[in-house]
Amino acid sequence: MSQAPQIIDVGPTGKPRRFVFVLMDQFTMLCFACAVESLRIANRTAGKKLYDWVIIGDGGDVASCSNGCAFKLESDLVELDRDDTIMLCGGINVQKATTKRVLNWLRREARRGATVGGLCTAGYTMAKAGLLDGKRATIHWENQDSFIEEFEEVTLTKSVFVVDGNRITTAGGTASIDLMLKLIADHHGEELANAVADILIYSSIRTDQDTQRLSIPTRIGVRHPKLSRVIQLMEGNIEEPISPALLARDVGMSTRQLERLFRRYLSRSPKRYYMELRLQKARNLLMQTDMTVINVALACGFASPSHFSKCYRSHYDTTPYRERGSHAARLSV
Repeated sequence: MSQAPQIIDVGPTGKPRRFVFVLMDQFTMLCFACAVESLRIANRTAGKKLYDWVIIGDGGDVASCSNGCAFKLESDLVELDRDDTIMLCGGINVQKATTKRVLNWLRREARRGATVGGLCTAGYTMAKAGLLDGKRATIHWENQDSFIEEFEEVTLTKSVFVVDGNRITTAGGTASIDLMLKLIADHHGEELANAVADILIYSSIRTDQDTQRLSIPTRIGVRHPKLSRVIQLMEGNIEEPISPALLARDVGMSTRQLERLFRRYLSRSPKRYYMELRLQKARNLLMQTDMTVINVALACGFASPSHFSKCYRSHYDTTPYRERGSHAARLSV
């Protein structure tokens, strides 16, 4: 039997703040659950109803998440109160879920002054609606390449969440907890936010200054400053690759030393590692955008479409055209 938490006195609060969760088709359950549970626990810990929420969506019937579970919606996309905070919940294949009806509704509510947030990939929907033009934002790291190509007016960051005025975006996963703890702290104080984190067994609260991906040394399992620096340069220069000689010079070593460093720690040459980074970005763009194969090739540093196709087939055992076609077929099932 669970023990009741110690009640945190947050003083006078007025009427509860209402969050409107918009569940888009194939949304990610984790992002949604983390957000709702943070609000629920805040109410319980304060001993009063600080927050209220409703679950709505296009059609007002049922929304399915990416793990196959389904949620009964409380209503269709209706007109909201101006004080409501909209939280779009995105997931896989967000482009398809971003329907004209959703975009029109979102633009209308934004014009009426609503605060709009996007969890996981829903930052894409906000950007498509024009709500992030001139704003800072974030999105899950898997979707960053395609987002940058499509929305040049948005300043994309690698933060776990971003609050820019009345526009909010998160990177997905447990970043919803970090965002909600920040909002709870802003509304009702750090003490309550910390108490909610404790109940969630969330021992390391991240801020908007924290990045969503692990550091390069942690990701590759190697703590070598020069190797990390070279990989950072590679990741930042995909469209116009830097030669191994220049990479080596930038970190103060010879090309031969750089070769040995990569062979020792990553069991591949710098050229091969760089190629794999470029091909991974190409695969993301093929699956997440409508860019032509030629434009994908150019965005990933391939001057020749035939060379791109040859390298892609060698690495993924299929051509870029077939990759896109099979991906579209899987999504239509």
